[in-house]
Amino acid sequence: MPKVLVLYYSSYGHIETLAQAIAEGARSAGAEVDIKRVPETVPEEIARGAHFKLDQAAPVATIADLEHYDAVIVGTGTRFGRMSSQMAAFLDQAGGLWARGALNGKVGGAFTSTGTQHGGQETTLFSIITNLLHFGMTIVGLDYGHAGQMHDKDIVGGAPYGASTVAGADGSRQPTEIDLEGARYQGRRVAEVAGKLFG
Repeated sequence: MPKVLVLYYSSYGHIETLAQAIAEGARSAGAEVDIKRVPETVPEEIARGAHFKLDQAAPVATIADLEHYDAVIVGTGTRFGRMSSQMAAFLDQAGGLWARGALNGKVGGAFTSTGTQHGGQETTLFSIITNLLHFGMTIVGLDYGHAGQMHDKDIVGGAPYGASTVAGADGSRQPTEIDLEGARYQGRRVAEVAGKLFG
């Protein structure tokens, strides 16, 4: 049974929702799954003033946690076409793991959210994937077995590089069922690959 970590940062809850769907998908493939979030770096007073979702149930991860999993799926909202500073600050602490090759050969994946359809989903996914490749991880994206990402009648998330959603400029739009299906699909695929490598 592979061990999978869904590691995320979510300001307003959209990524938290996708993280839960990814975990569901990984569990459906028989994986043991933990959901953890990275520490918030915004001062609490400012975060409250900006209406951040501060009541998230997931425990806060430490960088040392990463090597204890066969797969790590990383999610964060986009910040000007790249990963959030909170996630970057967390991953920047992984120098010791990198130096020891502690993550070499493990499975990695990425997921994200943007305010608009063209708000940088793919570049944000690549910014996450770039980190994971430097860690020596094998990347599993969102393949076209999830046909929902090709839906063209409504706004949907999803790209070959990972699951995603569109939050809307004011954050009021929630992940659609197609977005959640994509997240579950990617979680299942990551767990299946990890199971073949480590099972």
